[in-house]
Parts: sequence; structure tokens; C-alpha cells
Amino acid sequence: MTPRRILIVDDDADLRTALVEQLALHPEFEVETVASAGEALSRASDSGPDIVIMDVGLPDLDGREAVKLLRRNGYRRPIIMLTAHDSDADAVQGLDSGANDYIGKPFRFIVLLARIRAQLRQYEASEDAEFQVGPYTFRPTSKNLVDAKGVKLRLTEKEAAILRFLHRADQQPVPREALLKHVWGYNPNVTTHTLETHIYRLRQKIEDNPAEAQLLITEAGGYKLVAAAGAGGRSG
Repeated sequence: MTPRRILIVDDDADLRTALVEQLALHPEFEVETVASAGEALSRASDSGPDIVIMDVGLPDLDGREAVKLLRRNGYRRPIIMLTAHDSDADAVQGLDSGANDYIGKPFRFIVLLARIRAQLRQYEASEDAEFQVGPYTFRPTSKNLVDAKGVKLRLTEKEAAILRFLHRADQQPVPREALLKHVWGYNPNVTTHTLETHIYRLRQKIEDNPAEAQLLITEAGGYKLVAAAGAGGRSG
């Protein structure tokens, strides 16, 4: 499973430490922390975390203003706000700034954990979703892969559906029959040969050497997607 990257933005060092320790017990997550809005804006731009946990009371900028800047800079992934002021008006201000959820302090870790997982699930099903596939950013809605230089690689509807389904498997092999059912539905005229043809064409687009695939791998009677950055990719 590829860990989901969490950026925690809070000037309370004790809270940051406690959250890192508790989240470390869940291998589905990889955690980074900063103490200011300025650092948060820089890290969100550089490393693209999967979700941001943002405190309202930051030393250099109101967290709600920081959220507005994140959104203005193009960050579309989930943001959960933390605040010591848990009134309806504060919640409305936080959500209006662009946050997806709002939690008052003190809170129970199990509640924050559930909110994090819920927001990640909602994002992955949304039209704004972006995923890393090797050196590419995958945008299922627009059916594009975008390389590090910003060059777009257009996918067909079936190719995008194959990539998205394999990505959801978190680098576990998916049987051919499961892929056929998901992408084509119950169609008696569609065979594994159809799937293999689409896989072949997809590899021609995304692999440096399609004959020695590094991203889209044949394994265990099916296929798996290796999402590690730097694997595969068209050179040149």
C-alpha cells in the first residue's frame, strides 16, 4: 500500500508530537509536520500531501487565510481545520475559507482518524482527484497523465478506467476477470484478449520499454500498478 501523506500544521509542539506518534501506528499514513502557515504553503507546493490538517491559530497567519492561499495556489486535496473555538460561526468561517472539515479542540484521536479516512475516500471519488503513477500525475476525470514537464498524455476512457481501478488496488495484483468486469461490465463479447490489447496500448504510452514494464506489471493472473515515483515513464 502506498502511504497517504499527511501534513500537520500546528504551532503546538506537544500536539504535533502526539499526532505523529499516534498516526505512526497506522502504516497507511506518512506524516510531516510544520509550525507555521508559511512552511505549510511551501511544503504543500513542494511535496503535494494527500491531506492537510491545519490549525486556525498559527503564529504568522490565520489558518483560514492560509487555506484560502492553498486553494488559490491550486491545492485541491482535502483540508481539515483544527480550532480551540468550536462555535457554529467558527465552523462556517472555516468551511467558507475552503476547508473540507472542521474539528474543535480538544478532540479524540479516533474521531480525527475517522475524518481523515472519510475525506480521503471522498476525494478519491471526486472529479478533482489526482494520483501519482510513477513519474506522472494521473487525472482520471480529464483522462490525462501529466509528466514532470507538464506535458499531457491523453488516455482513452478504457485506459483511464483501467489505471484508476489498478491504482485503487494499492499495488496489489488485480485478476484479469475483475478488471474486465469493472471496465466493461457484463459483456459476453468482451474477452481477456480485449483487455490485453488495451494493456499493450497503455504500456506503449507510459513505459520507457514496454517489453520490460516497470509501471504496469503482469502478475498473478492479472496486473498491478507500481506507483512509485521514478519508475517507468517515457524518456526524452
